[in-house]
Amino acid sequence: MTTRHTHRGPPHRLFSAIEPRAIAEIALLPWSLPMLMTAPRGDGHPVLLLPGFMGDEGSLLGLKVFLKSRGYAVETWGFGRNVGFQRKHANALEQKLRYMHHRSGRRVSLVGWSLGGVFGLYAVHQAPECVRTLITLGSPVSVDPAGSASPRLVKALYRLVAHPMGPVAHASQPRAKKLRERPPVPTSCLFSLSDGVVPPQEATLDGDPAMHENIRVPGSHLGLGFNALVLRIVAGRLAQPEGQWKPYVPEGVAGLLHRTLAHEALPI
Repeated sequence: MTTRHTHRGPPHRLFSAIEPRAIAEIALLPWSLPMLMTAPRGDGHPVLLLPGFMGDEGSLLGLKVFLKSRGYAVETWGFGRNVGFQRKHANALEQKLRYMHHRSGRRVSLVGWSLGGVFGLYAVHQAPECVRTLITLGSPVSVDPAGSASPRLVKALYRLVAHPMGPVAHASQPRAKKLRERPPVPTSCLFSLSDGVVPPQEATLDGDPAMHENIRVPGSHLGLGFNALVLRIVAGRLAQPEGQWKPYVPEGVAGLLHRTLAHEALPI
């Protein structure tokens, strides 16, 4: 049984305070190119990238360039800035997913960062026949009935930009109820214990270990899309042959580095 992390409450205040360390993670990315270039190449299937809250296509640049270099047909969602879990974006995403599937004749892999992973989860439930795998990066995929435990500042920003009632307004909508169900496709949830935005119990899920996994990584929330280890793991997850998904196991030099930095990081 794949289980959610046992953490309770919001992220530690220290982790929230040092989220700007994402700048350092971005700066280190060019120095990680030798490791990234050893990542497995893919089979060219389509990959759709989904930005986090207040993120746009530009925030996905690191993922897009890297995954294209690994041979994938990469697209971003194309709807501008992610301003909350809203109907227009949810409906447009489902339509784009179905179009990509029809155009390519192949199932599409979804990679969602933060709130983008929630959109990805919604799309999986709406059109599972179009999806090959779902990968979430620090995404609140398991919010409890009592509501999100994200920091107050994050909730306030969501209320200001997306809805006066905050995340609960969108989480309670009929189309969001399916998000509480286990995704019907192979799913990898990457999370960090030092994430200062989304606590680990919300970024992980309960599920079937033959189809669902939670992978602990080091780093900040704001830097996940530029984190070299995260990119390396994403490439490995996407490179698995369709229909032959297996849980993640750290291997090689990159795996040793992952274990060291994430303190023996393994799926939980």
